[in-house]
Amino acid sequence: MSRTHRLFQMMQTLRRLPPPVTAAQLAQEMQKSPRTIYRDIDALRSMGAVIDGEAGFGYTLIEDAAMPPLGFEDDELEALVLGLRDVTMIADPALAKAAGSALAKIKARVPPRQAHRLQYAVLDAHRFVRPPAISIDAAVLRAATWDEVAVRFCYRDRRGADTLRSVDPLGLVYLDNTNVLLAWCHLRQDFRTFRLDRMQDLERTTQSFRPRRVPMLRAHLALIREQMEKAAESGVTFD
Repeated sequence: MSRTHRLFQMMQTLRRLPPPVTAAQLAQEMQKSPRTIYRDIDALRSMGAVIDGEAGFGYTLIEDAAMPPLGFEDDELEALVLGLRDVTMIADPALAKAAGSALAKIKARVPPRQAHRLQYAVLDAHRFVRPPAISIDAAVLRAATWDEVAVRFCYRDRRGADTLRSVDPLGLVYLDNTNVLLAWCHLRQDFRTFRLDRMQDLERTTQSFRPRRVPMLRAHLALIREQMEKAAESGVTFD
């Protein structure tokens, strides 16, 4: 493996692994010694990559605008097409539009052969049943989730009862043919899942819950996984 190829591979690894990425992780992924990893980090920084962190703590790739663009493998390109086209089917209007825009940008920046492959990809996504329409501004909800601030909204449950909820938004998930919010509910003092199509009058607050979003999201997902496993063991099926 040439040094240039190794540096590009390291960039890909820094993008792929959850930050901060330790030198030991990089050494295992790259099958190189930690000493080589430290030298390669310095080399990438000298070439313009902005990599935060240091030995003993771990590294986070902040940006690499000055680095030469990386090409895509054909399978990577197919995966991008499939994922982005599926987003246009299931996401809220703003995110669906962004997915289409991202696909156009990728097509404009890849070599002609791959642009042709992208346009006529053999993989595609079609949804004959679209998620229920939502009336809230999902972009506001996404921003509040990133910023780790609580939101308020009126929620109508499956029985038609309305309640006013204040929650810490943890993540948005496409689940069981609908878009849902995973959150910590202040009213119930527990994790709850809210369908976006049943939410009304969304309001962002100034109440911060930073920096607890990521560990809370992991706990919520673990709870959902445990519930699904128990349901599968008991023979419960989900339509």
